[in-house]
Amino acid sequence: MSSDRREVQQETTTTVDGNGSNSHQMASSAIVRATGATTCRRLRINPNNELRPDNYEDLHLDFPNPVYKNLEKYLPPDMLVSNREEKVRFMTDIMHSHLPNGERSRAQRHNDYRNKIVSNYQPLHRELYNLVPILCFVPSFLNAVNDNTEDSFRSIISEASPGVFVFDMLLPSFCEMMLEEIDNFEKWVAETKFKIMRPNTMNKYGAVLDDFGLDTMLDKLMETFIRPISKVFFNDVGGASLDSHHGFVVEYSKDRDVDLGFHVDDSEVTLNVCLGNQFVGGELFFRGTRCEKHVNTATKSDEIFDYCHVPGQAVLHRGRHRHGARATTSGHRVNMLLWCRSSAFRELKKLQKDFSSWCGECSSEKKEEKARTFDAIRKKYVKAVRPPQA
Repeated sequence: MSSDRREVQQETTTTVDGNGSNSHQMASSAIVRATGATTCRRLRINPNNELRPDNYEDLHLDFPNPVYKNLEKYLPPDMLVSNREEKVRFMTDIMHSHLPNGERSRAQRHNDYRNKIVSNYQPLHRELYNLVPILCFVPSFLNAVNDNTEDSFRSIISEASPGVFVFDMLLPSFCEMMLEEIDNFEKWVAETKFKIMRPNTMNKYGAVLDDFGLDTMLDKLMETFIRPISKVFFNDVGGASLDSHHGFVVEYSKDRDVDLGFHVDDSEVTLNVCLGNQFVGGELFFRGTRCEKHVNTATKSDEIFDYCHVPGQAVLHRGRHRHGARATTSGHRVNMLLWCRSSAFRELKKLQKDFSSWCGECSSEKKEEKARTFDAIRKKYVKAVRPPQA
């Protein structure tokens, strides 16, 4: 059976207890529940959209920084005058109180797990932990984001295949530092015999970058650099409202993961950047975007696309774009991935049935239905105007 017709897997986040959920997803669902009605803590029912929320990324947080910024709009007036630490404690208590007992327990275990790592692991390159754009990005990418227009993004980004966008992003020096930091972390894991969670349910190697302190850096990457681009190219799947992420690295070689099966990501938008090193093989193969209903439908000829990794070059695509990775036949390949999620889009998606703006199969069905309707109208019209026979 070809890779186009095999059953597509859902690549999800691994957790402390391996059930495929994570604190970002919990926080997203919690904020929806917490802001939907007046609670005993007297949150506002309607958001204060004129408020300019604080930035909490430098504080110790149980949930992603964007979630706190969104929830702050619902705080009562007397809480808004409090300092950031008090507001964080107040909002954290609210979100934890709205988690089901099982999720609350898992969130606490995950938080304890991260704290153990951060309090014991000594970073090799501390400059990586605060995103300094000039030290990370190639000038063309930085200039395009600073201009922040559709034209500026299209000037540096090529659509290699429908829905697959490719662009130069990371400086070689940044890639090298990231590789050294990852290697340093892996050595610490081996020396301390600390059992770490792997990035997802399909990779046996690699590491979750958020778990050893890079979550703040990746939050900035998503908010400041990926969200503006996604607003232009992926607005139909919540690109403008990305509010949480899952960041990790994967490693491929003969003694690590070799390839990756046909799957979709647990994200609205996925950023995939090759960090290096020297390798042969490992091409990504894409086979069309699908909603949950159509995820295992056949691939159309115009949806087939293979992409060869280049260090420093990024690929941006919808999480529901079916894809996989061919075998890395020699060398060692390391990629950094950022699964970007939108809690607002996930809530809206529950109410939708038609995803023809991005699902290839929904689009085909809609076109076929229009063609049938047009044909029926045409036949009815022709019959109506046909002159009676003598």
